Amino acid sequence: MPRGHKSKLHAQEKQLHTQGEAQACGDDQATAEKAPKEARESSATSQSQPKAKSSSPPKASQKVTPSAKLILSTSSSESDESSYKESVPSMQKKYPCTTTLHQDLIASSVVILLQHLLHNYNLKQFTTKEEMLRVITKKHENDFPEILRKASVKLEDAFAVEVREVNSSQPSYNLISKLKLPNNGRIRAGKGLPKTGFLMSVLGIIFIHGNCASEEDMWKILKKQQIYPGKKHRIFGEPRKLMTQYLVKLKYLEYRQVPESDPPRYEFLWGPQAHAETSKMKVLEYLAKINKTTPSTFSILYQEALKDEQERAKARDEDNTDIADQSTEGSPEKSPAASTTPVDT
Repeated sequence: MPRGHKSKLHAQEKQLHTQGEAQACGDDQATAEKAPKEARESSATSQSQPKAKSSSPPKASQKVTPSAKLILSTSSSESDESSYKESVPSMQKKYPCTTTLHQDLIASSVVILLQHLLHNYNLKQFTTKEEMLRVITKKHENDFPEILRKASVKLEDAFAVEVREVNSSQPSYNLISKLKLPNNGRIRAGKGLPKTGFLMSVLGIIFIHGNCASEEDMWKILKKQQIYPGKKHRIFGEPRKLMTQYLVKLKYLEYRQVPESDPPRYEFLWGPQAHAETSKMKVLEYLAKINKTTPSTFSILYQEALKDEQERAKARDEDNTDIADQSTEGSPEKSPAASTTPVDT
């Protein structure tokens, strides 16, 4: 790529990074850490911004594009514990003076509802519509659809979970992980908050580093966000164990020694389960969404993601053709009793 074009791309992405850090969903996961303790204490509801120090990007390797900086606003929102102490009055300062009181009250109700949904998720309980209306108080009942929509968007941005209606007869909702992680995103059995957003961010780091991120580069980025190997995180648990054991065992990540490295060094790649359940385009869309931009803004990564989508579509078409051919060829020889053969479950 010509030097002038690279400089122009770098400048554009640097500007978008600055905008993204100001707008990314840092408030959502900061609020989430307090959810299990404060969901029922609406007067103490909080929402906060990541500290400025957590936004400084890591030193990039040669394989990293300027777009790698986008990861930081995601990670910082998950880990900046010092930003979890602000209350609703301080939250309202972030809105322009032209914002109406009604909009401020809706924003406060969004945080309260978000906390309550996470609280019930942590307890493995559904949240009924009646319960949600009680939480946000009846005076905001007419605004309920907007409040629920905004809370859903924040949860999707922060945790990669979907607020889904699970019972229409008595309207109730649950948070559903966008990846098929065990225990609906908790990884391990028991209570806890979803790890899906963290996994999507890690997959994004790998993608941005040329589809293979060294362990050094991975921790260089995560440490900037106060996520340290060996140190328990309030949302993720011990991150190194989560990445190198649980997510490897579940085949979402591959953790391998760099060939011929002495002393041994290690690197992360996407595992087969990640390739099966998501794609480069979906990961790029997730990162772009939380940074308030579009995937096509990052042309190099977007072109690679498009190529990946085309290859996936071609592979699916070939598989469907093979299945159809096998079905046509094998149908005359099929035994009627074959479909009734018991299968162990």
